[in-house]
Amino acid sequence: MTTHIERLIHQLDDSTGPSYDARAELIYIGSDAIPAIIDGLPSLDRFGQLTAIEVFEEVADPRCGPALTALLHSDDSTVREWAAMALASLKIDGVVEPVRRAYRACLERATPPDWSEPEGIRWALTKLDARTPVVPPLTARLQAATADDAPGWPTAHLTEIINDLADHAQVILYSQFWQVNAGRTYGVSGPVLDWELVWTAPWEHLVEESRTLVPTGSLRSPAGDNIFVAPPGSTGPTCTRRGDRCCPSTPPKLATATWSRAT
Repeated sequence: MTTHIERLIHQLDDSTGPSYDARAELIYIGSDAIPAIIDGLPSLDRFGQLTAIEVFEEVADPRCGPALTALLHSDDSTVREWAAMALASLKIDGVVEPVRRAYRACLERATPPDWSEPEGIRWALTKLDARTPVVPPLTARLQAATADDAPGWPTAHLTEIINDLADHAQVILYSQFWQVNAGRTYGVSGPVLDWELVWTAPWEHLVEESRTLVPTGSLRSPAGDNIFVAPPGSTGPTCTRRGDRCCPSTPPKLATATWSRAT
């Protein structure tokens, strides 16, 4: 069995097809395969490590915690992101500080705030209760349930939402629109941001600049009583607070379309 598991682990690197079968079989084997995957993890390339993370998440064996924590120091940003998210989704004990350090390292690299890694790590910190989502009062009152019982905001209130966020020193950077039709939810094209954020600008300037999005047409949203802003399963348009800055003067976007007070 050990030799067979080792062969499967080696196949995790082969993205042409064998990796998917190996992944499925390792998940089927379950916890018995975890020690060997942990031992073989350093020898895997990027694709193999990402696939191994998927196996860890499916098997949900807490013994993978130290291996996932070590991957927070990977040279690959996606490996770091997936490792942080896996640690959070598996609720591995004692990982808040390592994930926080991974986020600080991300900030020190001045990673663009809307890239996947900082978003994923912020999501992980929120999932680990190390970061508190914050929704301004008016925006919370304007929230409505869509057909899928996911929170959404009618696009008619988009200007109010943007101004409410700005009133609370928050900036909306992007969002997604959804149409509810016959009890189902569909993606709708938009919005379009026709402005270039100057990440080094003072925070107060960015807050006030965000207020001009709708009046100037920089943020164009589809109209209709059945059009909502916010992805299903999220809590609102993706935005950021001063505390989520990438560097002393750089505000990043918040992960998974939610508001947050960074911790």
